[in-house]
Amino acid sequence: MADIDVQVAQWKLVEVGRVVLIRRGPFTGKLAAIVEIVDHKRVLVDGPSTEEQKIVPRHVLQLSHATLTHFVIPQLPRSAGTGPVRKLWQKNEIDGKWAKSSFAQKTLSIERRKNLTDFERFKVLRLRKQARYEVQKAHAKLRAAAPKS
Repeated sequence: MADIDVQVAQWKLVEVGRVVLIRRGPFTGKLAAIVEIVDHKRVLVDGPSTEEQKIVPRHVLQLSHATLTHFVIPQLPRSAGTGPVRKLWQKNEIDGKWAKSSFAQKTLSIERRKNLTDFERFKVLRLRKQARYEVQKAHAKLRAAAPKS
């Protein structure tokens, strides 16, 4: 028989241990882990972050208010208490992995741009103009050096 390589789909499934980003409610923008699946629309989440301002207390969350991430806490038992979740959260360095993810970095840059003062926005405008001018100058040199046909 032929060697067939079967790979598991890389979908973000709703499963115990999956890390979610909360999009609505009082904990918007914070991470939590799915501890138990209540039904097809709700999950029990717990977010024992290492940073005080990022802690999410254990509560039931609608899946429509959450974004599933690629991060999973492996071997998290169903209905685990906050203590075991915190230990596995720290062991798997979820906060560090999240900070390095492109989604978190993009969100951080958007937030930073929102909080710019008028003068800082002006400086960004000038820097972008300078960069655009340098790119156009390099492009013009390449066009001039290209053979004419």
